[in-house]
Amino acid sequence: MDDEIEVREGIKESIEWERHGFECIGDYRNGKEALEAIAEFRPDLVLSDICMPFMDGIELTRQIQLKYPYIKVIILTGHDEFDYAQQALRLKVHDFVVKPITANEIRSLLDRVKAEMDKEAESRENLSHLKMQLHQSLPLLRERFLEQLMSGTLSERKIMERFHYFGLPLIEPPYLVVAIDIDNLDEVKKERWQNDPELFRSAAYNIVQEVVESKEAIVFRTREERMVVLFYGDSGNELDEAALNLSEVMRFCMEKYLKCTVTVGVGTMCRALHELPLSYKGAISALDYRFMLGNNRVISIQDMEGGNKPAQQLDMEWNRKFSTVIKTGTFGETQALIEQLISCLKASLMPMGGCYLQVQSIIISIMNTIHEFEGNHSNHFKGYDIAQKEINQFKTLEEIEEWLKTICKEAILFVAEQRSDQTKMQVLSVIDYIEKHYVNENLSVDELCRHVHMSKSYFSSVFKQNKEQTIMEYVTRVRIDKAKDLLNQTSLKSYEVALKVGYSDPQYFSVLFKKHTGTTPTEYRDKLLKEK
Repeated sequence: MDDEIEVREGIKESIEWERHGFECIGDYRNGKEALEAIAEFRPDLVLSDICMPFMDGIELTRQIQLKYPYIKVIILTGHDEFDYAQQALRLKVHDFVVKPITANEIRSLLDRVKAEMDKEAESRENLSHLKMQLHQSLPLLRERFLEQLMSGTLSERKIMERFHYFGLPLIEPPYLVVAIDIDNLDEVKKERWQNDPELFRSAAYNIVQEVVESKEAIVFRTREERMVVLFYGDSGNELDEAALNLSEVMRFCMEKYLKCTVTVGVGTMCRALHELPLSYKGAISALDYRFMLGNNRVISIQDMEGGNKPAQQLDMEWNRKFSTVIKTGTFGETQALIEQLISCLKASLMPMGGCYLQVQSIIISIMNTIHEFEGNHSNHFKGYDIAQKEINQFKTLEEIEEWLKTICKEAILFVAEQRSDQTKMQVLSVIDYIEKHYVNENLSVDELCRHVHMSKSYFSSVFKQNKEQTIMEYVTRVRIDKAKDLLNQTSLKSYEVALKVGYSDPQYFSVLFKKHTGTTPTEYRDKLLKEK
């Protein structure tokens, strides 16, 4: 990235990128354009000048380190002042090169970086090294203790004793639990891992540890072979956002380095040790939503179910299955589950009264699921209360089967409608917020997502599905439309119009305006005057 087109073109055209193991994605004249391209293409290496308009190389590097810590950055600059080098080193810049630099020097630089990257990749995939790490991993007792911590069966005194015994850092509130589950493990190609699934899991576990290294977090594996991260210590919103961002980094690194996908479930934040099981259960429940949303995602339970969870969850297996399919399944899946249930009841030779009790408990589970979305005043909630009394009129399990299918179908449609209505209301709320705050130059996706209490990754996807453009594309369109109105209806100068629509830099505003309208602000006003 460089604001001088001759420099960019010279570097781009004089290097045979493939020969050095790279593909040149593109060249960009300023940091803002570069950051947008980085978000889309996720390159391995970025070469950037320091002096660029709108966003300089130091700020671009800061943004890359914050959002994409796995990307290497090389700074090219004509400045050799010590303060630039200091800033670059603090940001963990991979290399700092003073211009002018020749094509041969760039080629040597690329070869050196490629060799280092290959060595890092080899280290991650080195089977003997991974085996050694596997045998040196934390003892099984530590894993089981952390599982007990998530179950809520230990006293606070016992927890502190165990933390000291296992050499774990003392944790402070708030807390948030994240669960990572490998998608389709049986289908993952294991030739690279010598048909050793445990070795593969160890490689995945190492990546999770690397991502949260130096963060206030504890990592462990459960007996179900899920990986769990306990985040702690930051203030409320910062902990929530940091956990979501790091979860996205984990998901990306798994796909990039291990060629597999994972689903990451994010629980709710809590402020006491005895509440950890709620955050853990929320993270595990979030994983169930992969059946609706698909694999390879970060899913927050807050996004899917909101904060109004019942105080006590039914723990019977059939009830959990029905609760999950009501929230995430199709009617076909529900039918299959009902048929499986009825088949099991028949095979058990259970008396009809026992069957009534089993089905009634499932109806209660469905009622609780409806309650999560609508509360006590739901007509469906009252309707299922009446349905509880109707069950005794049925004389055969076949009759109960058809009746249960009808109830489940209505419940699935109701939950889907509630989620759709809720999503539309959240999108409308954000649009209204944009209309009122577009003049704020620092208006960001983070701020807009906080307004509706949803994670950035999930709501960004929801917004794009509803409006067919990203949130910031929508903000830009609103600002440009407001600017056109001001140019048409007032005599304000271009820089004054820019300030009124959220741009302190009139040059950047002019570039952006021309990109969207085909003309500069001045040309746009002149055209309107001629038409009048």
